[in-house]
Amino acid sequence: MDANSTAKSLVVYFSMPETTEPENMSREEELSTVVIDGEVLGNTQYVAYIIAENTGADIFRIEPVTPYPLDHSELENIAQKEQSDNFRPEIAGTVEDIGQYDIIFFGFPNWYYDMPMIMYSFLDQYDLTGKTVVPFVTSGGSGFSDAINTIKDMEPDADVVTDGLSISRNVVQDSEPDIIEWLIEKGFIQ
Repeated sequence: MDANSTAKSLVVYFSMPETTEPENMSREEELSTVVIDGEVLGNTQYVAYIIAENTGADIFRIEPVTPYPLDHSELENIAQKEQSDNFRPEIAGTVEDIGQYDIIFFGFPNWYYDMPMIMYSFLDQYDLTGKTVVPFVTSGGSGFSDAINTIKDMEPDADVVTDGLSISRNVVQDSEPDIIEWLIEKGFIQ
C-alpha cells in the first residue's frame, strides 16, 4: 500500500477503559488498560493515539449515547446481549464530512470473537465506498476472529486491508515500536 502525501487519514476507534483510576485496579481492568504518565487509557485507545500521532491522522472516538458501565461483569453481560440480539448501540457524535478522508484506520477490542456491536453501528451509519479501511484490534489472543470479513461484507466498495494490525493486550504497553514498524511496512509513514 502506498499512501500518497495528499491522502487524508482518520483514526476511528472504540475503546472501553473500565476505570479511570490507575491505583488498585482489578485484573480485568489491568488487562484492558494502559497507564501512561498516570493516565488510564483503553488498550485500543492507546494504539489509536500512536497511529494518529505517527500518521498525522485526525481521530474520532466512537462512544455510545448510553455509556457502558465500568463494572466488568455488567459490561460483559451487556456486550453479550447486544451481540445475541444483533443490537446496534447509538453513537454519540458524528464524523464531520467523512468524504474528506481517503484512509480510515478502524480500531476496536475483540469482544467475544467479534467487533463490539457499536462498530457495526458505525459501519451502518457511514458509507466508506472508495476508502482504504485499515483494521486494527486489541485482544486477549483471538486477534481479529472474523471481523475483517465482516468489515468487507459491510463495506463491499471499500478497499479493506486484510492484514490489519493485531496487538495482544499483554504487550500493548510496549507496542509503540511495533505499531510504528507496521505503519512503515504498510507505507502509511515514511
